[in-house]
Amino acid sequence: MTEGLQGLFSIIVVILSILFVWMLLAEVAWDKLLKNRNSPKSRMLQIVIAVALGYQLSSFLLQYLGFSTMLQDFVE
Repeated sequence: MTEGLQGLFSIIVVILSILFVWMLLAEVAWDKLLKNRNSPKSRMLQIVIAVALGYQLSSFLLQYLGFSTMLQDFVE
């Protein structure tokens, strides 16, 4: 895989991971945690949490993919 395609694949994985975490965070009862759930500050907090957790998830997935491709060389 060329570096350009690898970069594009990584960007897509990061964006999809952030969207996945955003969907999961929609199930959290924010009204029990925050004073005003629909305020701009609480929305920004939700976005920051989604980006942070989504980035961590994508980092794990991309590292796992890299490790598994290294194992192919080990087996051969």
